[in-house]
Amino acid sequence: MFLILDGNGPQYAQLTRAMRTAILDGRIRAGSRLPATRELAQQLELSRTTVLAAYEQLRAESFIEARVGSGSYVAKLQIGQPPHQIERSITPPSRYAHRARGIQDRKIARTHQGLRYNLQYGNPLLNPALNEAWGRELARAATYTPTSAVSSQGSLPLREQVCEYLARRRGVQALPENVLIVSGTQQAISLTARVLLNEGDPVVIEEPHYFGAYQALVSHGARVCAVPVDEDGLLCAALPKPSPSLICVTPSHQFPTGVAMSLPRRLELLRHAEAQRCWILEDDYDGEFRYDAQPLAALRSLDQHDRVIYVGTFSKVLFGSLRLAYIVLPVALRDDFINAKFLSDFSCPGIAQAALAHFMESGGFERHLRLARKELKARRDELIRGLQQHAGQRVEVVDSPAGMHVVAWLPGYDHAQAQQLIDLAHERGLGLYSMAPHYIHAPSRPGLMLGYCGLSIQELREAMQLFGRCLDEIDMQIANESVEPRQRCGVK
Repeated sequence: MFLILDGNGPQYAQLTRAMRTAILDGRIRAGSRLPATRELAQQLELSRTTVLAAYEQLRAESFIEARVGSGSYVAKLQIGQPPHQIERSITPPSRYAHRARGIQDRKIARTHQGLRYNLQYGNPLLNPALNEAWGRELARAATYTPTSAVSSQGSLPLREQVCEYLARRRGVQALPENVLIVSGTQQAISLTARVLLNEGDPVVIEEPHYFGAYQALVSHGARVCAVPVDEDGLLCAALPKPSPSLICVTPSHQFPTGVAMSLPRRLELLRHAEAQRCWILEDDYDGEFRYDAQPLAALRSLDQHDRVIYVGTFSKVLFGSLRLAYIVLPVALRDDFINAKFLSDFSCPGIAQAALAHFMESGGFERHLRLARKELKARRDELIRGLQQHAGQRVEVVDSPAGMHVVAWLPGYDHAQAQQLIDLAHERGLGLYSMAPHYIHAPSRPGLMLGYCGLSIQELREAMQLFGRCLDEIDMQIANESVEPRQRCGVK
C-alpha cells in the first residue's frame, strides 16, 4: 500500500490522515480488505502500535469496519466522485463574487518578481536596522501584552500615539476615541464602502487612481465616476451633479502622478463636501516623505465641518507585511465604522499593535522616518540622474519631490512600443511598470512608474544604464520596422 505521511504531528495521526485521504479519493476502494496491522507496519517501517492506533481511529470514524476472523475492510461510503473530478468553476454564489471575478489581475504591482533590478513601486525602504529594532519590539510585546483580545477599535496606547504623531507631522488634531485601527489601507477602503455605499451608488475616484481602490469599490457594487487630475489635483469643476456621497482622493501626493493638490483646490473640495453633504476619503499613503520641504499638511487639517475620513498606513513606512493602518473618523460615522470593523475581523493583532505603540513612544519610529527620508532622497536623486543621463529627451520625468516612486512619460512612443520596452527590460532582468493599469481609459501617451525603495544607489545606477540600453534596442527595432515598408515599396 503506497501511503505518504505528511510529517505533521504523531505518526498514528499522519497515517490516519493518509489512509483517510486514500479512501476518499478512491485509491483504496470501498469493500477492499486492508493489510494486517503487522504487515502494514513492516511495509511502512512503523511500529505495529502506530498502525493499530490508526486503524482504531478510522473505525471510530466509520471509514473502515472489522470483520471477526477476516480482518479490516474499507466501509462502503457514499463518497461521490473523486476530488480531482469535482467541478472547479461554478456560477458565482453572490453578486459580490460575480463582480470580484471581473478583476482579472490582483497583482498589478507584482509582475516582475525575481529580477535583479526590480523598480517596483509601493514597497517601503529595506532597512536591516529597522528589522532588528522591530524584532526587539515584538519580543517585548509578546512578553507584556495580555492574551485577551484587543478592542475592535484598536489598542488605546496605539491610538494615542497615532494622535500625537498626526498632530506633530500631518497637522491633524484627533482624539483617540475617533481613531480606528485597521488592517491596511485596503481594509479602510472596504469598510468605507460598506458603511457609506449601497449597490449602484455613485462614487468619485481620481483619474488616474490607485487600482486597489477602484477594484474594492467596483466589487462592492459602486458605480465609479473617474474625475481627471491636473497639475493642481482633482478637477473639482468636473465633479458630477448631484454629487455622489463619497469622493476618494490622494491630495498630499496624488497616486500615481505625484502632483500635490493646491491649497485653492483643497478649499474648493472642502466647500463642495459641505455644500453637498458628501464625504471625502483622504488616502495619505506616503505623506511622510517629502524632500524639498516639510511634509504638506493633510486635507483633514483644513476640515472645519468634519467631512473628511482620513486614512494613514504603517505598511508604506515600515513593512509591507505589517498590515496596520488607521482611520481618523468623523464623529457622525464613528460607531458605524467600528461596527463594520468588528463584523469584518473583530480586531487587528494585539501584539503587533503593542509593539508599534511602544516603538512610536520610544522615538524609534521618528528616528526611522528621518533616516528613511534622507536615504530615499538620495535614491530618488540617483534615479532621476540616471534617467537624464541614459534616456535623455526620450523620457519626460514628472517633477514631484515626494513619495517613493517617479513617473516617467514616454512621449515619443505609442502604447505597443512601451509594452515592447517593458517586455524587453524583463528579459534583461529589469522590472518596469506601466501607468496604464491606473486608468479606466488609456492615457494619451504611455508612461512608467519607477519605484526606487528596493534598490541601493549602486543598483539604481546599474538599472538606469540597463534602461538606456533597452531604449536603444527599442529605438533600433522601430527604425528597422519603418525602413522595411519603404524597401518593399521600392523607396530609397
